[in-house]
Amino acid sequence: MKLRKVTAAAAAALVLSITATACGGGDKEGDSNSGSGGDKIKIGIKYDQPGLGLKEPGGSFSGFDVDVATYVAKELGYEPDQIEWVETKSADRENALARGDVKFIAATYSITDERKEKVDFAGPYLLAHQDLLVKKDSDITEATDLNNKKLCSVTGSTSAQNVHDDFAPKAQLREYGTYSECIAGLQSGAVDAVTTDDSILAGFAAQDQYKGQFKLAGLKLSNENYGIGVRKGDTETVNKINDALEKMVSDKSWNKAVEENFGPANYKNEPAPQIGNIVK
Repeated sequence: MKLRKVTAAAAAALVLSITATACGGGDKEGDSNSGSGGDKIKIGIKYDQPGLGLKEPGGSFSGFDVDVATYVAKELGYEPDQIEWVETKSADRENALARGDVKFIAATYSITDERKEKVDFAGPYLLAHQDLLVKKDSDITEATDLNNKKLCSVTGSTSAQNVHDDFAPKAQLREYGTYSECIAGLQSGAVDAVTTDDSILAGFAAQDQYKGQFKLAGLKLSNENYGIGVRKGDTETVNKINDALEKMVSDKSWNKAVEENFGPANYKNEPAPQIGNIVK
């Protein structure tokens, strides 16, 4: 009798074990601590950068980073309605990956040696440059033309200071809280130029309320290699994302995304970069 009780208990345990294994076998792309699992994938983006990563008033998302991330997710096995977008501000990107809050991050994330110590990168998928945005009829064509002009960037950014130190020591620097405020200042004439990455400037200039009012100076004051951030050590995901990015370029989806998100600003984008080719 005692033997039968033990056998029954063992059988019950075996059934439970098999059931648990079967229930857990459908997860995609890693465990629940890696930003994916089951029928969803969490992807980090910016919410406040038109043309790159923007949360629209109705709750939808748009921008080049969003299009790239959606394409990559598709190649990883996720449809658009299986994506959960997570706002990842610049200061929290490394922590979000380390905590497993997201599977990957596509958020104007420039690849640097310092960041590579904390996260792994796929890509790059876009080569951007620091540039100037000016009014369409502006005579500012070089960084040196900013002497005695008002130059805007956001608080905490080094972009305007770099222009001041390296090109236009007499430039009058203006710091606003957001790029939206800088663009509004450019529109009203409160400032003469705005500086940051050309991709970000092009995204703002492409908004309906600004179309045809501004132009990019076309300067290449720095090289910004945008990569997709992945949790440190997740080589498998990096390789899969790189394969997806190469496919996006080869089937022309990359070109289409550039034109749709930056075209109205007359953005002279660089060709799609080769995977692993970091331009210093």
